[in-house]
Amino acid sequence: MTTIVQPGSTTMTLQRRKSSRRGGGRHKSDTTSMPSVRGGGQAINGKKNGGHAITDSSNSVIPHDATSTTLATANPSKLRNALFPIYGNEITKFFLVGSIKFFVILALTLTRDNKDTMVVTECGAEAIAFLKIYGVLPAATFFIGVYTKMATILEKKTLFYTTCIPFFAFFFLFDAVIYPNRGSIQPSLSTMQSILGISSSESSSSPGASAIFAKLFANWTSALFYIIAEVYSSVSVGILFWQYANDVVTVKQAKRFYPLFAQMSGLAPVFAGQYVVRYASRAKDFGESLHRITWMVTFSGVMICLFYKWSNDYIDRTTAALKSVEVEKVNGGTTVQPKKKKAKMTMMESTIFLASSKYLRLIATLVLGYGLSINFTEIMWKSIVKRQYPDPLDYQRFMGNFSSVVGLSTCIVIFLGVHAIRILGWRMGALCTPVVMACMALPFFFSILVGLDSPQSLRIAVIFGTMQSLLSKTTKYALFDPTTQMAYIPLDDESKVKGKAAIEVLGSRIGKSGGSLIQQGLVLVFGNIINAAPVLVVLYYSVLAWWAFSANRLSSLFYARTATQEQETKEHEK
Repeated sequence: MTTIVQPGSTTMTLQRRKSSRRGGGRHKSDTTSMPSVRGGGQAINGKKNGGHAITDSSNSVIPHDATSTTLATANPSKLRNALFPIYGNEITKFFLVGSIKFFVILALTLTRDNKDTMVVTECGAEAIAFLKIYGVLPAATFFIGVYTKMATILEKKTLFYTTCIPFFAFFFLFDAVIYPNRGSIQPSLSTMQSILGISSSESSSSPGASAIFAKLFANWTSALFYIIAEVYSSVSVGILFWQYANDVVTVKQAKRFYPLFAQMSGLAPVFAGQYVVRYASRAKDFGESLHRITWMVTFSGVMICLFYKWSNDYIDRTTAALKSVEVEKVNGGTTVQPKKKKAKMTMMESTIFLASSKYLRLIATLVLGYGLSINFTEIMWKSIVKRQYPDPLDYQRFMGNFSSVVGLSTCIVIFLGVHAIRILGWRMGALCTPVVMACMALPFFFSILVGLDSPQSLRIAVIFGTMQSLLSKTTKYALFDPTTQMAYIPLDDESKVKGKAAIEVLGSRIGKSGGSLIQQGLVLVFGNIINAAPVLVVLYYSVLAWWAFSANRLSSLFYARTATQEQETKEHEK
């Protein structure tokens, strides 16, 4: 007899097993296992001896003495469904996997604010456009080539550690060795100006290309930190976390897990920002502040590796057996067959595969759209922030407070709209970010076009720019990231690994570097990025329209693939 407990109901449906004899065959149920309802449904399957074993939504077996706990969570309240629709063994899985993202975002926030502080205050915000083209893009291209090669020869767990650890080793060595000796390993600014044939007066009066390159070479250690931190920002979230999450979280779980992952990780920028504001930026100089930041970054790296290990151990104990074999029923017996490994592709084959897949091209368009549009406004915003906060520690303190507000706002948005993707659908969640960015950029661009001649107008422009950047990042973390990552789930393993790596690293970097290349040209033509604001307005809204159109087309393909995957799953269960 099989007992099915449905959440939201106090009754239980009893169904009898039919017995079929095929040469001493086995008992076969006249019903298939029912999928979980509201994320909390669980089935109690009767054994031959009359005992019970409870199987949760992930098919892991719970001991007989857990029956009371299971029955208690099978009838969740509406408030529980609204705030935390995760039940049973899902809770442990959620917190283990979610903790990886928390520490990934913690390290990302600290290194991101630190790299901006060093480059913007030492070289100017315009230098970011040059660094992204001539530094970040080549480094990202090199990384994706190495990563693709490693993915063909390393196990997934080894690949994770091999990808993660070198970044944190660099951040530690930068603080311990490179930065303290920068005076002896960096050329002076005057030396670089003489080599490039520019005078100090020309360098200070106009931030032309030669003057920017002189500052970058004179501060090459800060430029190197910026490049590595930028590559880490793409690798950490896109590959280290989301690729792992997509492997262990089902489509049905993703609708409940992913928004809450964003809410949980939204606390990381709050903590990181206040750590900088109240502790790191209170140091006597920037070198001491760097020490304090590096301590927390190193701790985050250790915790990422530990939670990855703990979550793998837990999932291996509960569901690995179901994912590692395919069971074929033959005449009442079972034959265990290991899954066939799919052929690995070279880097060139991966590129061709990405170009030939309409689905992956549309995902790449979304990533490119965000990279281009955020780059158009972010450099301009950081340029005016530097005018108001020229001191490195003051700038660091401002960015720390900004990161905290971004994290808090992300949590609030997810708290109020945690069911947006589930209720309104994937399409609305994907379109929300470009729409919000389009609306919030209007007052920011208007304040720039009016002029920044007075302290009051500069302050207003900083406020509008901060609001625009804040809401852009909030909707990005709360809605854009979950919907984009959900789009990978219906794909096969080969597309997830190779296509995702190409999109998340190269796609993101090409988007940002493409925006930087455009702005670099505008700086050469107009003298600085502020004077080029009218042209940027046209480009910005053109990219947003292209992004929204692609998201709408991708939604149709996503719904079709998801329906096909669910149908195949049901047929496999039968």
